[in-house]
Amino acid sequence: MRDAVRGVAQHFPTAIVSGRCRDKVFNFVKLEELYYAGSHGMDIKGPTKVSNHKVLCQPATEFLPVIQEVYETLTAKMESIPGAMVENNKFCLSVHFRCVEEAEWDALGREVKAVLEDYPKLCLTKGRKVLEIRPFIKWNKGNALKFLLKSLEYTLYKYKVHRNSTRPR
Repeated sequence: MRDAVRGVAQHFPTAIVSGRCRDKVFNFVKLEELYYAGSHGMDIKGPTKVSNHKVLCQPATEFLPVIQEVYETLTAKMESIPGAMVENNKFCLSVHFRCVEEAEWDALGREVKAVLEDYPKLCLTKGRKVLEIRPFIKWNKGNALKFLLKSLEYTLYKYKVHRNSTRPR
C-alpha cells in the first residue's frame, strides 16, 4: 500500500487528511513526500522531501492550552470508567468507548458533557463509539483540502448541472 501511495505522489501532490494527530498519521504512513492534515485539518504540513512546499496551517493554535487542560481533566475523569480512553490529537480530543460496557455509555457521555460545560468555545461531536471534542471554529477536513488546493495553486471549478443532464455546463 505504501508503494502505491508513493507512486501516486510521484505524479500528483498527495495528501492524507485525518482526524488523528498529524504526527501519528505520519508515523503510520511514513512517507515524507506527502502532505499531512491532522486534527480534522487543523494541523497541515507539506512534504519534508520537497523544500519548496513547506505548507503549514494551524487555524486553531490559540486553543492548544484549553485542549491540553480538557485532556488532563477528561483523562482523570475517565479513569473511573473501565475501557474508556482519551486520545490527544493536538487540536482536538477523542474519547473512545468501544471497550466500555454498553451500560456505562450514558455515564461516560454525561461526564464528558459536564466537563465541556466550562468550555463554551469547544464543541462535541459523535463518531463510531467515539466522542470528539474540537474548537468551535469554522474549519474542517473540507476547509483543509481547499487550503491545500489553493496553496498548490489549483483552481476549484464549480459546475452548473442542468436539471435533466448529468454533464457539466
